[in-house]
Amino acid sequence: MKKSTLLVLIMFLGSIATMSAQKFDGIQKSPTDISYAKADRNAKPEIKVIYSRPHKKGRTIFGELVPYGKVWRTGADEATEIKFFKDAKIGDKTVKAGTYSLFTIPGEKEWTIIINSDLDIWGAYSYNESNDVARIKVTPSTGKELEAFSIAFKKVDTGYHMVMGWDTTKVEIPFAI
Repeated sequence: MKKSTLLVLIMFLGSIATMSAQKFDGIQKSPTDISYAKADRNAKPEIKVIYSRPHKKGRTIFGELVPYGKVWRTGADEATEIKFFKDAKIGDKTVKAGTYSLFTIPGEKEWTIIINSDLDIWGAYSYNESNDVARIKVTPSTGKELEAFSIAFKKVDTGYHMVMGWDTTKVEIPFAI
């Protein structure tokens, strides 16, 4: 009887130690979101973007938190990923169907939008320009203040404009499908 009681006690203590060793991450500070480009609500997507949404929290965003003239992951956490379900055109470059990373170089008067073949990377720390598939320059505009970085698509005659906004800055990237 003593042996079985001792065995049960050891198993109980072992399970408590195992349970207390299991830790879960807290809530993500910049939640992951997905935005789709689709002809209509019921259509299959033509473009999908997966990104993390940092919040302003009273900070000055562009030019300070996100410096001008430096490669930005275009969101928070892992580099933003963009998937083209069919070949697309950005500027004068055709981008083959597939998944890519999306980087930007914000500027006061001009942004560089970068489609890059590297995947599953954290931030822009290991960004490699030699893996760029396409680059386009766009002009930022100002608008309504957004607390959280956001990406949405709007349908246009030639395809879609991907609209990115944060704070009072907005940029539109044209994709021809």
